[in-house]
Amino acid sequence: MSQELIDGIELVHSHSIVVIDNHQDNTHYLNTLLNFLGCEVNFLTAPADLEVHLKQIGSRPILGIFLGSGFTAEQLQHVAKIAAVQTLKLPIFMVGTKDDLPDRPNGDVLGNLVLPCNLDSLINLVHKAHVFVASQAKDIPAKHLDQFRSVAGRSKASKELDNMVHQVASSNATVLILGESGTGKEVIARKLHLHSNRRNKPFVPVNCGAIPEDLLESELFGHEKGAFTGAITARKGRFEMAEGGTLFLDEIGDMSMPMQVKILRVLQERTFERVGSNKTIECDVRILAATHRDLESRISDGLFREDLFYRLNVFPILMPPLRERTEDIPMLVHDLVRRLENENRGSVRLTPLAVSALTYYQWPGNVRELANLIERLAILFPHGVVDVNDLPEKFREGVPLQELKLSESQQDFDEEEEPSSMPVNNHSGAFQSTMLPADGMDLKNHLADIEKNLIQQALDEADGVVAQAAQKLQMRRTTLVEKLKKYDLQRDKDSTLI
Repeated sequence: MSQELIDGIELVHSHSIVVIDNHQDNTHYLNTLLNFLGCEVNFLTAPADLEVHLKQIGSRPILGIFLGSGFTAEQLQHVAKIAAVQTLKLPIFMVGTKDDLPDRPNGDVLGNLVLPCNLDSLINLVHKAHVFVASQAKDIPAKHLDQFRSVAGRSKASKELDNMVHQVASSNATVLILGESGTGKEVIARKLHLHSNRRNKPFVPVNCGAIPEDLLESELFGHEKGAFTGAITARKGRFEMAEGGTLFLDEIGDMSMPMQVKILRVLQERTFERVGSNKTIECDVRILAATHRDLESRISDGLFREDLFYRLNVFPILMPPLRERTEDIPMLVHDLVRRLENENRGSVRLTPLAVSALTYYQWPGNVRELANLIERLAILFPHGVVDVNDLPEKFREGVPLQELKLSESQQDFDEEEEPSSMPVNNHSGAFQSTMLPADGMDLKNHLADIEKNLIQQALDEADGVVAQAAQKLQMRRTTLVEKLKKYDLQRDKDSTLI
């Protein structure tokens, strides 16, 4: 079997495909073939059902849409329109017999799948779809995608947050991001923008609490020459700068009542005037707003307009504080260290016990405080290894005494053998016991427990997709399948097809 064919089967296995066809023989044939290859298949009988279905996609990314040849040109255009407004535009393939399909696909169709088909022709289309989708992903700067991992993780709160972002990113709905300072509200706003169909247009942030009240109107709407003292030239405001893109109004809870009225008018009318002008300017801007304040309490205190609140609160996203998602801390530590390295600002490693200790801290400054700590440790221990007792005192106050004693007892051992340089999740108990017990141990079973634990973590991070878990563990998928059988791990969640 060629490497190209193996790679194609892996792609099919780790993705899902949407099939829209009302021809029963075709759907039965495709269902048999794709299920044999381990692909997740979603069948629809009408193009009109596609939009609703894409809002309910599962854990596997969609590789493409296979459309039966029995639909009209208008229905094809409907499918193409929906496929084009996804986070990454989805490729469309026509499915049917040789007599039903045109010799050349039209502009909306990437290729034809002639039934019955052989495996090579299907894999060829799969590779074509993968290249088509991957080429679009290059439009999103890697540094932004890397940054977004700081608001992701294994915790239930993080997964719910990620799901909400993907649900609303492709729409034009106004989003109100709520949460404590340092939880990553602007990071979420940038993620919403860069996963929307406005990602090639500007993202313009404005901190409403940092700009003096008498300058905020000019900052947002611009001004004409001579509009006020010091206005020696005309100037565009942030709304004009963000035309076609996204305007992020950070700390909108600190905005004055008069400015709230003006913002409300823009949201209602989609028009505004520069300061010193009576010319109305139309704007096409998506509004994202954020605040750490309790807006409902401010409404009760007469400090925030209720009608503006309801205009902004179309789709609220509540950012969880770090103390409620401490199981994400190992991943966050790893990502923050990697970011320092990518920016050539140093590096540091934390032992598993040090990472575990951080999960007991309450993090009033949230992810921002954690980022500051990692940067400080990189300065204090450049390219070194940080253990529990090396952490600043306040980060050790809530750590159980036995963990501190274990850290002290390992110091002599660590001088002879280099400590782990990778942050490990604090619940992976196999890593917590590195000292040989007085009565000895079964080394074979101990190593098997470690291997089993790492495999389970990789599967959790890959949402049960074996191919992706194998990549994380840097092993062949077939090897991982054998280990899943050996340890009886998630054998029903993924096909074992080689």
